[in-house]
Amino acid sequence: MDSKVVVITGASSGIGAALARQLGAQGNRLGLGARREELLRKVSAEAGTNSIPVVTDVTRRQDVEHLRDVALREYGQVDVWVNNAGRGSSKIVMDLTDEDIHGIIDVVLKSVIYGMQAIVPHFQQRGEGHIINVSSFMGRVPLMKYRSIYSAAKSGVNVLSANLRMDLRVKYPGIHISAVMPGIVDTDFHRIAQTPIQFKAGERAGATIVETAEEVAAKIVSLIDHPAAELYTGAQMADIARQYFQDVGAFEEHMVCR
Repeated sequence: MDSKVVVITGASSGIGAALARQLGAQGNRLGLGARREELLRKVSAEAGTNSIPVVTDVTRRQDVEHLRDVALREYGQVDVWVNNAGRGSSKIVMDLTDEDIHGIIDVVLKSVIYGMQAIVPHFQQRGEGHIINVSSFMGRVPLMKYRSIYSAAKSGVNVLSANLRMDLRVKYPGIHISAVMPGIVDTDFHRIAQTPIQFKAGERAGATIVETAEEVAAKIVSLIDHPAAELYTGAQMADIARQYFQDVGAFEEHMVCR
């Protein structure tokens, strides 16, 4: 990979932190955003000297724009913007409160809109750039009922990614929009979201294998070199998605992850 300027939200832990460390090790210049300042500064130090930590609440449009402005001021350009910030929820549809709904929509969906709207004008001026929206396989195939509002929000991320890609395709073919869909990843996400079943890397969860944050991050690094519209990080995920949409009712009746 040629050295690039990469901005990553949700960079203080999990996939975002792993991605920052891998990109930093390759000599890329980084703008890292997250709310938890101490953890963010630790990850920034691990990523190397060409890394700037910027405390960012992605639910606030002005914070996201500030992250962009800092990266542009320090580096003069942004080549790749990774909307990675997220949070989980472990409630079925009928148990959702207004607080649950707004909390997930703000962090998972609105933050992606804020990120895209913040950086696309810069990419349009340059005629090139790459937005990577970290979504979830649960947004394509809602295997787990207790991920209800989370899956719905991630589905929205997939749709908005496609909408923006089509908006830009004719006039700005040098701007790439990618949606990355990991499955179950062994991070603090599950503990924070109070997931009823805890998973470890390498274990089988239904038809998929639990991944590490480092494995997912490595695939995102490859995606930066070879842009694609969508990336399933698990080998069998594309086949599972095809099975799901061929007959949703039959798939739900026989699915393993309930």
